[in-house]
Amino acid sequence: MGDVLLAIESSCDDTGAAVFVDGELRSNVVQSQMVHQKYGGVVPEVASREHLKAIVPVVTEALSKAELRAQDVNAVACTRGPGLLGALMVGYSFAKSFAASQGIPLINVDHMRAHILAHLIEEPKPNFPFLCLTVSGGHTQLVIVRDAFTFECIGQTLDDAAGEAFDKTGKMLGLPYPAGPAIDRLAKDGRPVFNFAKAKVDAFDFSFSGFKTSVLYFLRDKRSADPDFIQTHLSDLCASIQTNIVSVLMERLKEAAQHHGITEIAVAGGVSANSELRNQLSVLASQNGWNSYVPKIAFCTDNAAMIGITGYIDWKEGHQSTFDMAPDPRLTYATH
Repeated sequence: MGDVLLAIESSCDDTGAAVFVDGELRSNVVQSQMVHQKYGGVVPEVASREHLKAIVPVVTEALSKAELRAQDVNAVACTRGPGLLGALMVGYSFAKSFAASQGIPLINVDHMRAHILAHLIEEPKPNFPFLCLTVSGGHTQLVIVRDAFTFECIGQTLDDAAGEAFDKTGKMLGLPYPAGPAIDRLAKDGRPVFNFAKAKVDAFDFSFSGFKTSVLYFLRDKRSADPDFIQTHLSDLCASIQTNIVSVLMERLKEAAQHHGITEIAVAGGVSANSELRNQLSVLASQNGWNSYVPKIAFCTDNAAMIGITGYIDWKEGHQSTFDMAPDPRLTYATH
């Protein structure tokens, strides 16, 4: 049967379970929490309760799709952090209990490291070292990945993440949470005709708080003269917001790649599912002679497959966790 690893992800509002056999993905199940849409954002206590409801059915489905039983599992990998503490505790407690009951190893996984190593789930895979732009609802970072265990963060957001900028400006437009996919869809019918502020920060860092404020005041002024301004120009507004955010990300990525002389370029995280980001990465790769990599959509957003490949790599290197450890909401690129 080979080495069977069960992976658990519960860092925010997606409950995930995946199964790997000898390093090959056999199943990947994700249940998203749609309940947060009515609140316009993730409510931590609600997320925890929803994970409690979903964790057993999701794990059961993942094992079933892999045509395996609980007693076939040889190791369990789970997200230790970063994330929402209550949400992390649900998945982490389940994983520890499962591992203890089966007498098998437990492998802690850093969520952000897993986003990057999602590139190793299937071909094509980047060669080390590679530069990764990691963009999600909670993080925006530039990381040099020297090998599966060595990460150097050379730039990050000083305030809001790119995904948060999408969601909060989308909320200003009256779009449902999460707003990123809706902005991406609507932008296809619009033109980037409106200009918003771009923060000037040092080195390879990012800042999106000023951009959000710029959009807020722009919409306030336009609506005072025309109450229907947003609905009349919705597609153009979405295209303008998307172009602004993506251009900032690509400018920093290009600067970092040129400064460090790296041509293996990857993007990861939920925002890497954005079609304009993928298009602009392709253009830059062609212009600069890069080899560029983007995971398939299922591996961009929060999922257990990325936890599984990271846990499998650590497990095969002899790393495993003790059962007295606890979730860490502020974990940063921990390797075990």
